[in-house]
Amino acid sequence: MTLIKICGVNDAAAFDAAVAAGADMLGFVFYPPSPRAVTPAQAAALSARQQGGPLRVGLFVDPSDEAIAAVLAALPLGLIQLHGGESAARCAAIRARFGLPVMKALGIATPQDLEALADYAPAVDRFLLDAKPPAGAELPGGNASAFDWSLTAGRTIPRPWLLAGGLTPDNVAEALRQSGAPGVDVSSGVEKARGVKDPARIAAFIAAARAAGAAKAAR
Repeated sequence: MTLIKICGVNDAAAFDAAVAAGADMLGFVFYPPSPRAVTPAQAAALSARQQGGPLRVGLFVDPSDEAIAAVLAALPLGLIQLHGGESAARCAAIRARFGLPVMKALGIATPQDLEALADYAPAVDRFLLDAKPPAGAELPGGNASAFDWSLTAGRTIPRPWLLAGGLTPDNVAEALRQSGAPGVDVSSGVEKARGVKDPARIAAFIAAARAAGAAKAAR
């Protein structure tokens, strides 16, 4: 089954739409410069709207242990996403310190960028392969840009992984086909304004990804 993560959930409408449409993962952004950022208290209030359901993912950028601990004191997470310049050693330390699986985001633009997978694989549980931020970008992700999906086609990725970067309801099926990804992550592609999710686009994205996954399984 194609795994689907809706990231940057920051209001009740987006949370409810992602749950209703059957998202597998919900991402809360704990990076204040992001227009999608939430506080630990805000994330806890949103998460409390639904017992169980999608895996809660906390997105951090080069966090201190104290920052992660503050979030975990407010709400349980099922996965820690590291979206900064964290080294493999830092990823391993966070995983050991908090006893939670870690997903490392890596920016991809060329085949050479995929060589880092081997270094990180022993230290993480999942990868998020995202487009490298455009020159001058303020954020490490959520920039509505894609990388060449064919770079991952037929390649063995040493951990479970999600494809991210520039995905929308209109292109997610083609992205899955070209990349061979077992899952997808979307943020800006389901927004009606920067940092504001569109419930209809969330539903459309999940439906398109599910249909593409079902078609692949039927082949």
